[in-house]
Amino acid sequence: MAVATQRPVDLAGALCAGGPHPGHEEALMLFGQFVGEWDFDWAGYAEGEQTLSDAGEWIFDWVLEGRAVQDVWIIPPRERRGEAGARAGEYGTTLRFYDPRLDAWLVTWNGPINRARRTFLARRSGSEIVQEGQTEEGYPMRWIFSEIAERSFHWSSVFSIDGEKTWQLREEMEVRRKAG
Repeated sequence: MAVATQRPVDLAGALCAGGPHPGHEEALMLFGQFVGEWDFDWAGYAEGEQTLSDAGEWIFDWVLEGRAVQDVWIIPPRERRGEAGARAGEYGTTLRFYDPRLDAWLVTWNGPINRARRTFLARRSGSEIVQEGQTEEGYPMRWIFSEIAERSFHWSSVFSIDGEKTWQLREEMEVRRKAG
């Protein structure tokens, strides 16, 4: 089958935005504060023990006329992808948009390498940002942005199998804004 010749498309031009959409700028900055490029150190856990670790990169930007913040999460980082012996890691994306009727963010993560899709409802909780969703098995899960500073933050994924009485660490990252 022959491939049809396509006209050039400008997906990035149609997708990316220069800043938050007028009208909800303050609420949009909950995730807008992360716009830029970041490096991170990641650790994965099973039954309370660290089982994996690696470095990665995380890039956030405004999209959809500034109504949403999208990120690309890459582990291992692009310069190491495809190296002999390197694990596949992930190359995924999250789309987060603010819903003024809920005063919350609707969040969808997609990780095609590991066939992962997660949906969350996100809100500020004190000095943290908490995204609430479920594990593959249907247990409550939270992705938490904490210790948020201008050039760094901590991120963790926790889940509960006992009705939210206790929480187990699944993943965590120490995240640093790239220089420049």
